[in-house]
Amino acid sequence: MFVGDSLGQNQWVSLACMLHASLPQAKYSMDKIGKIYTFTLLEYNIWLLFLGNPLIVDTITQKGSRVLKIDSISSANIWKQMDVLIFNTWHWWDRKGKKQTWNVIQEGNITYKDMDRMELYKKGLNTWAKWADSNLNSTKTRIFFQGVSPDHEGCKGKTGPAQSPGNIHPGEIELEKVLKNISKLFIRLINITRLSQYRSDGHQSIYTNSMDCIHWCLPGVPDAWNQLLYYFLIS
Repeated sequence: MFVGDSLGQNQWVSLACMLHASLPQAKYSMDKIGKIYTFTLLEYNIWLLFLGNPLIVDTITQKGSRVLKIDSISSANIWKQMDVLIFNTWHWWDRKGKKQTWNVIQEGNITYKDMDRMELYKKGLNTWAKWADSNLNSTKTRIFFQGVSPDHEGCKGKTGPAQSPGNIHPGEIELEKVLKNISKLFIRLINITRLSQYRSDGHQSIYTNSMDCIHWCLPGVPDAWNQLLYYFLIS
């Protein structure tokens, strides 16, 4: 199961396509059950799932207000049932205005209207890390975290990779710090950030009228992410 935002879904679609390409004669099905997207190859007992949960921590509605509960993960029982988990989060943390998915932030008994978004992101990652350390078992479940997928300003019209990847992504720096502090679990980072920073030419804007410099074309960059995932799974 992939758990996260639309970049996790980007990787899920990529892996489904790669599995189908390797087994073109196998019967498959694609479906959506509630919030879970499924791709199944029953002949091989493969269930590839995606659960949209962009912030990973809880967001609830109280008295008509959307509350980001930055220290709470309460709806993750299904994660414990998986053989493999791939998490990701980043792109929704700095959304503001109409794109913001909460009205207030709650941490314990304290409520905030807003806070520094990098600090908020770190708190969310640490909440996930504490939950994972207490609730997951590395001997039962293979656990991965997708590195931050970079966006590129002004990607439209790019026809080749960038000459330089630019600065190290700040979100990736914080993610790596959090993963290093997890004590009980073995969690593998799928370190996609640096290699993806070169690929300003790989976004969907080349085929659309929108300036989508976040999501990736398929076939494309997410296939490389899945090659790394495959290597980790068999090694």
